[in-house]
Amino acid sequence: MPAASARLIGAARAGGGRVIGVGTTAVRAVESAAGPDGVVRAVRGWTDLVVTPERGVRVVDGLLTGLHEPAASHLLMLEAVAGRRAVDRGYEEALRGRYLWHEFGDVHLLLREEGLHTEHCSGNTE
Repeated sequence: MPAASARLIGAARAGGGRVIGVGTTAVRAVESAAGPDGVVRAVRGWTDLVVTPERGVRVVDGLLTGLHEPAASHLLMLEAVAGRRAVDRGYEEALRGRYLWHEFGDVHLLLREEGLHTEHCSGNTE
């Protein structure tokens, strides 16, 4: 996480703006750089973070991502950000609308529901 990106994320949050991850890799990077206080700091290196509904998210308010296979672990991240109902609704619409899948397919925007992850994120210490 470059220092400039950490500053911009902090400024967006301080100003009441949303932080939207563009792709699952960006979400992992941002969430890995966030401390227990939710502040994103400049860091370098690798992460083994797996974002799940049980872990929740500290920083990201939304995610712009492609459509993933039903068994993909990425779906856990989508659910962590927006909740299971939103993910299910999005995928139902994608099937109904015959959207394209994978890297060269369509994308969708998932936004976090208010209060969805408060109980998970307040206890995160990793």
